[in-house]
Amino acid sequence: MTTAAKLPLRLKLGHGLGSIAYGVKDNGFSTFLLIYYNQVLGMDAKLVSFALLVALVLDAFVDPVVGHMSDRTYTRWGRRLPWLYLAPIPLGIAWLFLWAPTDPAHISFGYLVGVAFVVRALVSACEVPSVALVPELTRDYDERTGLMRFRYLFGWAGGLLMLFLAYGVFLVPDAEHKVGQLNPVGYWKYGLFGGLLMAAAVLLSAAAQHRWAARLPERKPEPFSLGAAFSEIREAFSHPAFLVLFFAGALAYTSQGITFSIANYLYLYVWRFSQDAFQLYPLLLFLSVIGSFFLVAPMHKRWGKRWSAIGSGLLGVGFWVTPFALRYVDAWPTEGSVQSTAGLFAFFFFANVFSVIVMISGSSMIADIVEASEVETGKRTEGTFFAGNFFMQKCATGLGIFATGMIVSLAGMPEKAQPGAVDKQVIDDLTLYYCAIILVLAIVSSMIFTRFPIERADHEARLKLLDEAARADADASGAHP
Repeated sequence: MTTAAKLPLRLKLGHGLGSIAYGVKDNGFSTFLLIYYNQVLGMDAKLVSFALLVALVLDAFVDPVVGHMSDRTYTRWGRRLPWLYLAPIPLGIAWLFLWAPTDPAHISFGYLVGVAFVVRALVSACEVPSVALVPELTRDYDERTGLMRFRYLFGWAGGLLMLFLAYGVFLVPDAEHKVGQLNPVGYWKYGLFGGLLMAAAVLLSAAAQHRWAARLPERKPEPFSLGAAFSEIREAFSHPAFLVLFFAGALAYTSQGITFSIANYLYLYVWRFSQDAFQLYPLLLFLSVIGSFFLVAPMHKRWGKRWSAIGSGLLGVGFWVTPFALRYVDAWPTEGSVQSTAGLFAFFFFANVFSVIVMISGSSMIADIVEASEVETGKRTEGTFFAGNFFMQKCATGLGIFATGMIVSLAGMPEKAQPGAVDKQVIDDLTLYYCAIILVLAIVSSMIFTRFPIERADHEARLKLLDEAARADADASGAHP
């Protein structure tokens, strides 16, 4: 295990690179998958949402098992790297198949469920072992934040690169399709490029970390048994600090899942983005992530991870819903105008800065639970904890996509609708339902975050206990060879 207070920049960059695959997946599932299968291929929005939810339920058993198995992997390349070398190429192929259909006759409920499940399972096999390396690489409270902010920087970069290419290269208007997102031709190109990017990013990340991570684990695991596996998973998932993050994070990621999956509906039908606005928007989001990258570390040093997450969550949702509230009372510039789009960009910039800080804080807090559990159980289960966190994220994102399908259906949004041709009452209902839900989720999530029991002093005290126990074990071994 790396224990130095400062990790080299090249290691942080290499580690963060692997999260590009998750960013690509998140962008596709949350931003384009619903509108692609619903508005382009003509599948009912409720059916698409339900298919993704079924895939999620099937995937529910994958994350904890992957985390547990990576904890117990015992090779000269360590516990995590073998997964990162084997999983990415099948992931890239499965991703392409998700976006391959261009004819409504070639899709079915079963096809969407099956391919979505395979993609999710392979993402788990890449992401869980990758992020579980964080507490292995450093025990330092702040350096873990440093690793996590690089993960989020690269994860968002991957997703926003795909967003930029989708709006500017793959999903562009042509003679038959005036709206690029409704053009079926570009989706398989989106899938091909995304699959290649995912596979390359994970493989390069594994190679970049090989020098630090490729070593035999300190302890050889006991022989695998299914009963012991689920017992250990249940023990980890019942840890009080983990449960706080699980439920607070579930609400935060559900809100994010709704926001991402409803985004194209909002930008097309509510805010009437131009093609130029769609192309500039990914750049705005990336600049906001850079803002989060530089702001999160000083916030953690001054207020700690818990209060940074709470304050950022409330600020983020406040900035996000303000334009919707002003529009609802007719106090916002005309949708589609330069003034409207510029105002939105300003509010959305700050909203995303604070929203990303919440996610970075929560992930870094997961790493600190590892030592809290080790003090109590004597076992390190990084993979199991991060698998639980990752499972929560996927469940919440899937629930968010499902909720978006319900919101779209409840508002009465017609299929294959054209921007500007939808009844105003439908648009008003869509935004009202959406804003009410994300406000409630943000407030309740912040309230749950207040219960997280680990701060900097608690973490450092546990490290001292573990160091003392390790020295006692070493002395005992020396006295009784």
